Amino acid sequence: MQYSEYREHDGLGLAELIRTGAVPAAEVLEAAVARAEDVGPRLGALTQRLYDQARERVRGGAPEGPFAGVPFLLKDLHQEVAGLPSSGGSRALRTVPAAETAEVVRRWTDAGLVVFGRTNTPEFGAKPITEPTAFGPARNPWQLDRTPGGSSGGAAAAVAAGIVPLAGASDGGGSIRIPAACCGVFGLKAGRGLVPAGPMRGENFHGAALDGVVSRSVRDSAAALDCLAGPDPAGPFAAAAPERSFAEEVTREPAPLRIGFSAASALGDPHPEAVRAMTDAAELLTSLGHHVEEVPPPVDLSALAVDFLQAWSVRLAAALDEAARHAPRSSFELDTRLLAAAGRSTGAAQYVSTLDRWHQHTRRLAEFHRHHDLLLTPSLAGPPLRIGELDTPKALQVLGRAALAMRGGGLLRRSGVVDRVARGNLRHVPYTQLANLTGRPAMSVPLHWTPEGLPLGVQFVAPLAGEGTLFQLAGQLEQARPWAGHEPPLRAAAHG
Repeated sequence: MQYSEYREHDGLGLAELIRTGAVPAAEVLEAAVARAEDVGPRLGALTQRLYDQARERVRGGAPEGPFAGVPFLLKDLHQEVAGLPSSGGSRALRTVPAAETAEVVRRWTDAGLVVFGRTNTPEFGAKPITEPTAFGPARNPWQLDRTPGGSSGGAAAAVAAGIVPLAGASDGGGSIRIPAACCGVFGLKAGRGLVPAGPMRGENFHGAALDGVVSRSVRDSAAALDCLAGPDPAGPFAAAAPERSFAEEVTREPAPLRIGFSAASALGDPHPEAVRAMTDAAELLTSLGHHVEEVPPPVDLSALAVDFLQAWSVRLAAALDEAARHAPRSSFELDTRLLAAAGRSTGAAQYVSTLDRWHQHTRRLAEFHRHHDLLLTPSLAGPPLRIGELDTPKALQVLGRAALAMRGGGLLRRSGVVDRVARGNLRHVPYTQLANLTGRPAMSVPLHWTPEGLPLGVQFVAPLAGEGTLFQLAGQLEQARPWAGHEPPLRAAAHG
């Protein structure tokens, strides 16, 4: 199978070729491996190559399932496979094997997906870019000096570059939607409780973080969520089963929707291209028969940013403490240690109050959804950043190291060093955390490209159990403005 033929099919399309005997699963896998070897090194997309295990899996033919024999990549953060390392983007954990296989990985492989590698991610998924010191930066296939976003940056780069039609991703603050928006692919984060987090965890980040995929086609994402959705017997609760399969929702025409849009940010004015992406989407939606209007922000955006960063820093402190059983703290990245130190200085009562305020944001967003079916925003505050643009300034690095040496977590917080680093990262991605804190489903749709040829997606946030509505709308938008044929110029560089 040549790359040109491989690239023109999505995951379900490849599975159909394999199922009908048109192409053997082993041949499809070799096409994926060849593409990974061709462009992967320039992209920095892969952290592990599991080619031999994948070849063994398809040696006797394709496994069964809706994605029978389709090549697939796991994110190198959670998504564990027993006996194999899951580094979390950290050099300290590059050789530490996982004790158990994650439930989402079991469900993906039960669906027939063939895992042949893992993708690059920032350390512990803590940044909206993918530039870990352990593996080097992942690069955007549309322009190699730009970021593919984070934390599922390697996954989105691999999908956009044609290595795989869909790849494993996860989202605790935008980490599916941000890289999808940066790379011109589709990404949907499900609502709280729909996707299992076991067996190692009951839920991730109090249910704010979930696994999922990034893909080139809406139907691949829908079918992949159909494979993942459903209760885990050891989980904390079971979300209500959807009325129909998500794959079926993609084929259903949405009723006219009431959609409110806003580009407001508490962290600085968005780039004109981000606003243009949103307003252009609003015009397209109007032409499709939806009622679209500008609205004020449905929540207190400044308070939301504070409450996200407070909880995120505590979560990172716990992750670092767990990882420090395997390596000295000095082996972790400086920015990771700074944010974790600030989190460690947070008192228990303060942390509980922060989580209680999450519910306030949820109630305000629920009030918005009484009058509007969806919220439309930019996915990003501007075009994908250049590699290294979010590097911590040298002066702040020196100050941070001194505070760490004095074990001054409280000093770090009072000095504002951590706040400047964290807000500097969040300023470029201020729109996605709302859906995580409130547990609502949200998606990034690749409807816009800048004059320089860079993707810039738009985000839709739905109410509880709104995944079906999102898939209906995404299917309609995909038909109205197809994006799968948009291919990065990386192809010409590799095959010209």
